[in-house]
Order: sequence, then structure tokens, then C-alpha cells
Amino acid sequence: MLIDTHAHLERMLTRLKLTAIRDQLDSLLDEAGRRDLTIREALTLFCEREIARKDQRRIEMAFGLAKFPFARDLAGFDFEAQPSVDRHQVRELATGRFIANGEAILLLGPPGVGKTHLAVALGREVIVAGYTVLFTSATALVANLAKAHADGRFDERLLHYAKPKLLIVDELGYLPFEQDAAHLFFQLVSRRYERGAMLVTSNRAIGEWGSVFGDPVVATAILDRLLHHSHVITIRGESYRLREKRRSGLLQKAAPAPHITTSTSEGVSSS
Repeated sequence: MLIDTHAHLERMLTRLKLTAIRDQLDSLLDEAGRRDLTIREALTLFCEREIARKDQRRIEMAFGLAKFPFARDLAGFDFEAQPSVDRHQVRELATGRFIANGEAILLLGPPGVGKTHLAVALGREVIVAGYTVLFTSATALVANLAKAHADGRFDERLLHYAKPKLLIVDELGYLPFEQDAAHLFFQLVSRRYERGAMLVTSNRAIGEWGSVFGDPVVATAILDRLLHHSHVITIRGESYRLREKRRSGLLQKAAPAPHITTSTSEGVSSS
């Protein structure tokens, strides 16, 4: 009985889940012939294509599971406009090495200077490096934890937020926490401490986190864990949105207000 060799090979590749080789089989064979590859070299080429397909699918799936609010990358971040950001430090963090040690990144500063852009870009970079990521706003996180606590499913929800290798919490401090919510957030930080990395963006200086959580003791306990192994990035600059409006002539640059002084606290960062 004659065997359709091509069809038989495709069935075996399907069974082995080598779908990239299966789908590109003819073009791969042609390429191997044109390049006069040895059997070993041809097998290497086939495996490289299979791995590339699987990596791409893994990355695309991880991007979807991360729940990023939009797509941003480091190439699109204007380091020239925000000179307070150390480009080399950000590139080092993008490797994901901080995740292995369960370290934290704090991006602090006023609205509009690129905190969320950097958070999303770093999250996407570490996904490519092989890590899992989950992005959430601080308000959504706290609301979900509070609802789960009320429904008797807090441990289940805590596991959900503890599982990703990197948890990104965006816009901490825009709205103050209720006292109970602050305690729930503390439990999450404690669960991830030295086991799972966190990236937190905030428009509030570290010295103001007591008012954010409504309890200086809880704030101190949270900061104690976040700052133990941390990278604090301070962005001091003008809002991108205001800068664009000013360039278009829609907004005039405000003159400095007289008789007003501002003070900064150590650890304040803007992004």
C-alpha cells in the first residue's frame, strides 16, 4: 500500500505539536535546499522556526492576560524630555532580573509625566523575557479585594493577585483608601514580599502615603516591605499633555506664583 509521505509527515508533526514546522514545511524544505544545508543544519533551522512561533504565541497570550490599558514601549518614551529618568537604569530593569529577587519598583511623580507609560513598557519587556505580568489600577485592585472579602472569597482573590511574577499597581494615591481597604492591600503586599515583584506608580511622595492609606502605621508597614528591595525612579518634568497643548498654542506657560514655596520629601519621584 502506497503511503502519502507528505500527509503522513504532517500528521506526525501535528501529533508532536510542531505546528510551525508543519505549516511552513514546504518553504522550510525549499530554504534548506537553496542554502545546501546539512541534515543537522536543516533540523536546527526547523527547530528555530518552531521555537519562534511558540514564543510569539506565548507573548501574545501573556499580553492579553496582563490586561494592559494600552500598548506602550520603551522606544516611545521621551527620555530627552524627562532627563531625571536614568535610561540605563530603565534598560536594566527591562531585563526582568529584579523579578527573580522579588524586588519592587516605585515610579513617583505628578500626573502626565510618563509613569504609566513606563509601567506598561516595562511590563511588556519582562513578558518578552519570559515572566508573567498583571496590570491593575489601585482603585480596581482595592475594590476587588474588598468585594472578595465581603463575599468570603478573599483568599481566592489574594491568590489571583499573588500569582503573576510581576504585579503592576497603577495610580496609587489618586484616591485615599478606606482603612479596611488599606489592611487588605497590606495583606497583598505581605503575600508578595520577597516572592513576587511589584511595580507601583503614584503621584504622591512616599512621605504622604500615611494619608493615602488613612493609617500611618499601615503605611509604614507597607513601605517597609516595598522599600526593602526597591528601585525608586523619580521623574521631575512637565506633563506631556500640557507640553503638547503649549506647543500648539492652546496653553500659555504659567508665570511662577509669588509668595508660594514648595517643599519636597526624600524619595519623592515624579513620573
